[in-house]
Amino acid sequence: MILCIAEVLQPREAQEMRERLAQAEFQDGKATAGWHARLVKNNLQTRRGDPALEALRDRIRTALLQHPVLQLAARPKALTPLILSRYEAGMTYGSHVDDALMAGLRTDLSFTLFLAAPDDYEGGELVMEDSTGEQPFKLPAGSLLLYPSNTLHRVAEVTRGTRLAAVGWIRSYLREPAQRELLFELDTARQRLFDQHGKTPEFDLLTKTAANLLRMWADD
Repeated sequence: MILCIAEVLQPREAQEMRERLAQAEFQDGKATAGWHARLVKNNLQTRRGDPALEALRDRIRTALLQHPVLQLAARPKALTPLILSRYEAGMTYGSHVDDALMAGLRTDLSFTLFLAAPDDYEGGELVMEDSTGEQPFKLPAGSLLLYPSNTLHRVAEVTRGTRLAAVGWIRSYLREPAQRELLFELDTARQRLFDQHGKTPEFDLLTKTAANLLRMWADD
């Protein structure tokens, strides 16, 4: 399941982060790439150790973990440290799949939180690749794309402006993508039923089913 999640950050928050990143020190992004991904990765990433940037990462992490749609879709158990990335004109990240283990965690889901507005740069789409073809994504500032970490993907070349994003990986309580998708759809239907009719016997039965499926499948 590939999911676009709007307004993980409000526009004002995304603007503040762009202003802070305009003053940050960046280094070659190959430093955090696997041996094969280094061959196709051409971008910049912030250096570790800057207290102001750590505070920025904490703000993003809090926004992610508090977002109800991401909670239902990802069932996050843990997050890897966030990477703040920058692509200038001519930069790209070729086709690759994310490493299965990062920072000691199994990577079940990947995400890109777009920080630059789409009009601020040309190119730079996040492109998902599968047997049906390619699907490009270029979301508003503050919106997030969530996708399985076993997906082949790339970042198209930026031809004008600067692309800013926060990227990271999630260890889920649910290893299997099909289980995450089923529970996401079940909880979405349960919420809509509650919004329309309140707490009914049907709502209670769906709640029991969702809880017992999570209890059966969760890897805690």
